[in-house]
Amino acid sequence: MKAPKRLGSAGLALLASLALNVALSGETGPEAVTGSLSLGTFNRYIFRGYRLGRDSIVFEPALSVSYQGFSAAFWGNIDMREKATPCFVPDRPGRKSFNETDLTLSYTHSLGRFGLTAGFIYYGTKYTAETQELYVGASLAVPGKPTLTIFRDVDAYPGTYFLLSLAHSVALNRGITLDLGASAAYFSGSADYWRTYLPSAGGYAGEKYRAFHDGVIKAGLTIPLAKNLGLQAGTQFCFPLSAAARRTIEGHSYNVNGHLASILVFGTTLTFGF
Repeated sequence: MKAPKRLGSAGLALLASLALNVALSGETGPEAVTGSLSLGTFNRYIFRGYRLGRDSIVFEPALSVSYQGFSAAFWGNIDMREKATPCFVPDRPGRKSFNETDLTLSYTHSLGRFGLTAGFIYYGTKYTAETQELYVGASLAVPGKPTLTIFRDVDAYPGTYFLLSLAHSVALNRGITLDLGASAAYFSGSADYWRTYLPSAGGYAGEKYRAFHDGVIKAGLTIPLAKNLGLQAGTQFCFPLSAAARRTIEGHSYNVNGHLASILVFGTTLTFGF
């Protein structure tokens, strides 16, 4: 079984990251270069509902730089003790592995209350074939900031992931904010890789996997520590959105990438903005 890809760039943290990564940049002019450097620490690695490890601690370094709407970002995952799951075959079982590095290039433009984004993501994974995605997104500057983003794999695992997300922050005392978010996603596989388990064939020869896939509810606190430096402590609950997403047949996951389960993720992210 191959493990799925991971979207993990700082530029897209609001949409798919395990942390609500906040860039704490200082006062800058409209022509200034801005960015953030962060390190996340979590109890496990979840991507689009898939369990990419268990019973371990993961560290997720990230770096992003932006200028006049253009952004470049790096994200990585370090699993301190890789263990197999129904969704994941480790490259170094029982050992530490820097098992993924993702690179993102994007452009964002505002039209009144609408924000439009387009970008490219390269997934450098050790535990499965490397791949690439293109994505487009649109957001609305109203309470909850509804955002729809569509990701399309154009390389190893052709398929389309539709993500609808909400996010809202509430100011508390002394610059602390309460950050709330939720998301729901639908996935449609378009390559033979995504064929589902068919008992009569004894393998993955059924129809291609298409289903309401994963949902997330998350909450966290962002705490300023110093100028341009902040800490966020948060948690998120990840769960399957349909019977197809959590389905198993005769001990096999219906989805070739593994079945989803309800999982609690928690951790902290330390961010320096510039």
